[in-house]
Amino acid sequence: MTALYTALAWICTFVGLAAFAYRLPDLRRRPRDTALWALCVYFLCSGISFLVDLDLIRLKISAFLGLPNITSLITQVAVVVLTAAQQVVLVHWSAPPAEARRRSRRRVLFYAAALAALVTASFHVGPVAKSETATSTILLSIQDGRYALYMSGYLLICAIGQWETVRLSLRFTRVANRQWLVVGMRTVTVGASLILVYCVTRGIQIAGTRLHFDGAALDPVQWTCGSVGALLQVTGWTIPSWGIHLTRARGWIRSYRAYLRLRPLWQALHRATPDIALDPPRSWPRDLLPPRDPHYSLYRRVVEIRDGQLMLRAGLSQAEFSRVARSLGLPEDPTTPLGEALQLRAAVDCPTTPSAEPSEPSDMPARPPYEDFRAEVAWLTEVAAAFRSLGRTGTRTGAGSGSGTDTGTGTDTDTGTGPRTVTR
Repeated sequence: MTALYTALAWICTFVGLAAFAYRLPDLRRRPRDTALWALCVYFLCSGISFLVDLDLIRLKISAFLGLPNITSLITQVAVVVLTAAQQVVLVHWSAPPAEARRRSRRRVLFYAAALAALVTASFHVGPVAKSETATSTILLSIQDGRYALYMSGYLLICAIGQWETVRLSLRFTRVANRQWLVVGMRTVTVGASLILVYCVTRGIQIAGTRLHFDGAALDPVQWTCGSVGALLQVTGWTIPSWGIHLTRARGWIRSYRAYLRLRPLWQALHRATPDIALDPPRSWPRDLLPPRDPHYSLYRRVVEIRDGQLMLRAGLSQAEFSRVARSLGLPEDPTTPLGEALQLRAAVDCPTTPSAEPSEPSDMPARPPYEDFRAEVAWLTEVAAAFRSLGRTGTRTGAGSGSGTDTGTGTDTDTGTGPRTVTR
């Protein structure tokens, strides 16, 4: 258990100090941002509260200052300060500026008074002089009634702060309009709730010393809840900063994958109507390389596919489409992805000279375009998959030529009479 506690303490130390270092440059750009200052103070104190209590460091600090177990007081001071700091952050995030200043001032004064009382009391009562670990220090110290009272006051300050954090976080979550901000606040809420469990568990241990029962068995519960709760809180406060990068990365990957999935359909349409391409096509190996801006490349690919469809609308009638679909044993609905793919296959296999004003407009029902680009991409991705599936079966349609439909089981051969689709 000691190894697990030490590992959690190291992790919390690193995360807290790393978060402080990550946000520190922002202070140079926004030196008047009170909430940012409070957030940096929170991260710094969170890292310090775990750092000074590490067994490798606390003994050296105590020896250097000549005060046994002084790190217990340093940790408690850091916790009170970070509790006040997170209150300031939440108040400034959830209230108008004038009200936020007034409310944060009241909280700072309250925690300053509590901290002064805590430090003053520590000169009259302190932890035991010698103990093997930081966790055993508190367990041995609370056997003394005076230190138990001191520790109860400290836990009360922490509990009040974490209860306020839960309340304010839940209130702010209801009005937050950004996804990662909501996720971050919910994470902070869970962390504060676990720290409240720590306060209750430690309080039970203190009560056990007065009621003559051993609460040492609860020690793993209290330090696990305290450490994990603090880790979740630090993580929650940082999520709004780095979460947006995850959203962008996910969008980049989604656009790149859709860009590649639309390639076979785009390539077939480009061979039939080369004028649709703004840029010359790249080879397959080069096309595997992510473009500089996959979002723009995907947009261009969708536009060019739709342009190719418009140019290849050669008057395929509903009756011809139904005949081709029946001969292939496929549904006769032209408004499905498979139906649209079958129309494109017929147009590519038997192209006609595009006309700006066809003499006989097609009576084929057309799917109205999506207003949402993401929905348009999803639809065309399904069309492209169906188009490739038709190509794998070796299907060649004879729509528009009046010669019926031929199906084969082998690979299409290029007769030189028109473009054919190359699927890879």
